[in-house]
Amino acid sequence: MYNKLPKKRYQHTLAFLQDVLPAPATILDLGVRNPFSEIMEQNGYTVFNTLGEDLDEVPEIVKKHKVDAVTAFEIFEHLLAPYQVLKEIEAPKLIATIPLKLWFASAYRSKTDMRDRHYHEFEDWQFDWLVEKTNWTIKRKQKWTSPINKIGFRPILRKFTPRYYAIYAEK
Repeated sequence: MYNKLPKKRYQHTLAFLQDVLPAPATILDLGVRNPFSEIMEQNGYTVFNTLGEDLDEVPEIVKKHKVDAVTAFEIFEHLLAPYQVLKEIEAPKLIATIPLKLWFASAYRSKTDMRDRHYHEFEDWQFDWLVEKTNWTIKRKQKWTSPINKIGFRPILRKFTPRYYAIYAEK
């Protein structure tokens, strides 16, 4: 079913999720409800989302639901202090993706939405260190590219340079 998903990123993310946490499972997905929340539900998962709370200010919100796993798809790069959120998670499993730092592109920042900014642009080893330092053991990792259909030097590099990084970790 995931071959019909709208974005390559969604295809890879769903395949990774299904491999490390087969449905049915109950998930707390950090971040507001989004198209991928619906995709997870269509594939047999029960999904709770956070409601837009500032996770830097209220990291304990991750304890609100008893779940099989916490997912954080493109979330930790937006936080000033992802360490505290990762420490607060009580679920036994974590599945997370981040956009990787690219040497040929500057950090992302929306000029119109204050919350749509990346405070962290992680390299894979930095994210691994953060996850491991918060008492998680990484069991699986995967990277994929995100080519865009534009002409130019950076679009060519995006065809070959991994942009997304996924981890599956357990406590």
